[in-house]
Amino acid sequence: MSEPLRPIEWTGSAIRVIDQTELPGRLVRIDLETVDALVDAIVRLAVRGAPQLGAVGALGVGLAMVQGQREGWQADRLGAEIDRIRAARPTAVNLAWGVDRVRPLVERGADSVLAEAVEIVAEDERTNHEIGRHGADWIQARVPGKVRVLTHCNTGALATTEWGTALGVIRELHARGALEVVYADETRPLLQGARLTAWELAQDGIPHFVQADGAAASTILRHLVDVAIIGADRIAANGDTANKIGSVGVALACHDAGIPFMVAAPESTVDMATPSGDDIHIEMRGDEEVVNWGGVRTAPLGSRAHNPAFDVTPARLITAIVTEDGVLEPGLGQVPASRVASAAR
Repeated sequence: MSEPLRPIEWTGSAIRVIDQTELPGRLVRIDLETVDALVDAIVRLAVRGAPQLGAVGALGVGLAMVQGQREGWQADRLGAEIDRIRAARPTAVNLAWGVDRVRPLVERGADSVLAEAVEIVAEDERTNHEIGRHGADWIQARVPGKVRVLTHCNTGALATTEWGTALGVIRELHARGALEVVYADETRPLLQGARLTAWELAQDGIPHFVQADGAAASTILRHLVDVAIIGADRIAANGDTANKIGSVGVALACHDAGIPFMVAAPESTVDMATPSGDDIHIEMRGDEEVVNWGGVRTAPLGSRAHNPAFDVTPARLITAIVTEDGVLEPGLGQVPASRVASAAR
């Protein structure tokens, strides 16, 4: 990719994002000019990915203030609309983190809020590159030669603001000439791996296979990969992590095969107020995502869907957690509770 993909920006009156529901067929940018439009984009996953949700949450507070000024909202209405943005996706802690970081600036006006939100976007770009370097260093110290990687869901520029978390580690390995191939799980039921991760890998010329989620454990147990790298939507104080449904199955297979299972995420994803994975609220989504395919019913009428958007991987199954501050190894008793920076957020 000749120019970095920057999927989110503030236009001066709207949040401009890539509508990820249109990929890989079309690259479409949309302007979100109201809180209704923003919340709808978050819920239908036009905007998604933990770090990107953090940036969108912060920008959303500014958007609510601009809309409120335009429409003459009172303070209680503004507060309610900000709360609505904050609660749009409950599992991903970054959305609430982004809102909470700029909310104390509301009294200073929209310009102050938006300036801080734009700084969050810039910080995320820097953070992603640090995560990539730390993660690649850790892997290369343990895996000789070129690395074969498995990844689950989308953790690239489309999930962040420019580079990626888990996919940022993969990009760094590729830039160093140390990457052989990537196995990208398709990530049912909405195919973020097949639609989004594969699209980003193709744009960068990175060799890859797309595989069914059900193939992941076999790929790992047949020793076709050297490491699995995923992102996280929330990391509990004890090191348990919530990520896209299917992640814990990858971790179990890695544990059995004796290969590293790495979680890559910014410090803002560490939630010190959540003691363990048992305390993470798991978002449940609608039946239609599972029992339909391309608008066609694929399950019998009357069949219901069990459709959790996320699962929780216990810290004991995680070999390494990489953030912008370095690498922790939960299997050796290191957990994010030692992160002073996180406790301050």
